[in-house]
Amino acid sequence: MNAAATTLVEGRAFLEGPRWHDGAVWVSDMHAQEVLRVTRGGPAQVVARVEGDPSGLGFLPDGALLIVSMRDRRLLRLEGSSPLEVVADCSGVAPYEINDLVVDGRGHAFISQFGFDFHGGAKFRRAPLLRVDPDGSVHEATAGLRMANGLVVTRDGSTLVVAESAGQDLVAFDLAADGTLSNQRVWAELPEYPDGICIDGEDGIWIASPVGDRCVRVLEGGEVTDVLDFPGRHAIACAIGGHDERTLFVCTSSTHGQPERSRAERGAKLEAVRVAVPAR
Repeated sequence: MNAAATTLVEGRAFLEGPRWHDGAVWVSDMHAQEVLRVTRGGPAQVVARVEGDPSGLGFLPDGALLIVSMRDRRLLRLEGSSPLEVVADCSGVAPYEINDLVVDGRGHAFISQFGFDFHGGAKFRRAPLLRVDPDGSVHEATAGLRMANGLVVTRDGSTLVVAESAGQDLVAFDLAADGTLSNQRVWAELPEYPDGICIDGEDGIWIASPVGDRCVRVLEGGEVTDVLDFPGRHAIACAIGGHDERTLFVCTSSTHGQPERSRAERGAKLEAVRVAVPAR
């Protein structure tokens, strides 16, 4: 069905990596090189400027914000009004852009990467997920994945699920207390190519499909329970939360992320849709 969406932010370049935290949506405007904090009824607040193009966001157990800086392949930390701090340099294990991010309950940051020169038209290559530990050390966490993108952790903290954009599926791993991943398996084959994803209180996963112009909710095994269409607007990423815990925040765009075109068109929006299953 078509989404009955409310527009919270519009006229942006290219929005990615939304997260609901502390009464607000935090989202990267990748091609404007800004990280925004958005509340209902108020203007979007720029909380950080990231010259390397911000993408995935996540919050540590202490509330500090982690930001993926794509092009220079660094993980940054923002705490209060302090300047951005470099937590880790991932360039030694990531030859090309790093992308999305999820943080588990113990502070391990898992980061997806392209693994090849995607924008330059290079031949596809598999690449591992990366893990940045609380001490700042960087590790290859998996074998090569097929253009890993969005990531989530299940409610009980025992499973990490990753969207493979080039695989058109979700893959899952057992997540140990020390951040080790094991037992890779297919969590769901998907009807759409996935970009950003989020997870609700019943471990249903919403996937944003930039090709299908929709968000689709799937259960483990692949059952599709809900479809929200955004006609003429590419669905890039999503997050669930809100004060009622039943709001799906969706980043939509007039482009598929081409930098110059995105900056020229300024056709990106942050939209909000009410959904049935709450965030927790």
